[in-house]
Amino acid sequence: MSRPPLPPFDEQTAAQKVQAAEDAWNTCDPERVALAYTTDSVWRNRDRFVTGRDAIVAFLGEKWSRELDYALRKELWSFHGNRIAVRFQYECHDADGQYWRSYGNELWEFTEDGLMRRREASINDVPITEAERRILGPRPESERGVLLPIQ
Repeated sequence: MSRPPLPPFDEQTAAQKVQAAEDAWNTCDPERVALAYTTDSVWRNRDRFVTGRDAIVAFLGEKWSRELDYALRKELWSFHGNRIAVRFQYECHDADGQYWRSYGNELWEFTEDGLMRRREASINDVPITEAERRILGPRPESERGVLLPIQ
């Protein structure tokens, strides 16, 4: 299975890969998202270590059952060869109604067929009010490529 764009990445293809990931994650569909990863993909997500597509599906199912009304923005930070670095923010709320904005960085490594074989994510959470939300659903076409402020 091939998952274009393929490495080695240039600025345009790296940005396409980042936008495709953002679009997929905003579906909150673990099965769909997992198809972008190798069957033996290795993740570090915060303090969790996940290996394999089945474990990714389970992890994402758990994640999105806790992180309600999840909405994500990813931005290309850097790229080289088969690797991409990403800055991201997402917002959600928990079952108790507390809203959160999460800030993070990801390091991605791809196989020659464009599947991600390694993902390392460092994430910090900040409590916010519902009124402070600024990421409300998937990114509209008109906002593609627009950087999101840190605060």
